Amino acid sequence: MTTKTQTGWTQFWDTEHSVYVSPRHFDRHYSLIADDIIKVLPPGAPRVLDHGCGEALHAGRIAARCDRLLLCDAAPRLRSRLAARFASEPNIAVMAPAEVESLPDGSLDLVVANSLVQYLTRAELEALLTVWRCILKPGGRLIIADVISPAGTAVADASSLLRFAVANGFLFDAVKGLARTFFSDYRKLRSRLGLTRYSEAEALDLLRRAGFADVRRLDPNFGYNDARIAVTGATAS
Repeated sequence: MTTKTQTGWTQFWDTEHSVYVSPRHFDRHYSLIADDIIKVLPPGAPRVLDHGCGEALHAGRIAARCDRLLLCDAAPRLRSRLAARFASEPNIAVMAPAEVESLPDGSLDLVVANSLVQYLTRAELEALLTVWRCILKPGGRLIIADVISPAGTAVADASSLLRFAVANGFLFDAVKGLARTFFSDYRKLRSRLGLTRYSEAEALDLLRRAGFADVRRLDPNFGYNDARIAVTGATAS
């Protein structure tokens, strides 16, 4: 069942928002995520799911190394944009979360969920872990990235953004964007709905209890926020 929290965040991501402070931030963020996913692709021509993919601007680069790349997002308008953006990419498919649940068992080599679990309740994540384990092949791998720890703060997020902005030439826009975010719907939602947080031990334990093996922290985290963590686990061979 979809919760009020999940509905609130889905509606937010399906509207025009100012989370990305400039077009360069928008592009560099998704370029970095694509680079990170490419680094962890299994050899050969894998079948991959990016669950909670967002705008996935550079998914074409990932798809070039895959037999099939599935892009899943809960936001309907965002899915429409993705479908239009990648209409000419025959090995990219865009799907809703319910369609992921209908995928055949053992059909994927890799599932990536980046910057997703903070917008789900613990029960929703546990349900998804069961789905992901079923649709992964024996020996397939799950990566959950950008997990916010209980000690994570908005100040740490802002500091990570500013370092990324300095390295990529949009510092002025980042400073303006942070000021704008103070009055934004994102800040209001973060205050009202909250974000789900997991310590490294909690995240690893969730994977183990869901039936994943070879459970461990993955370093570095995906993206530019080194205050957050990534964890990974594999299905039994």
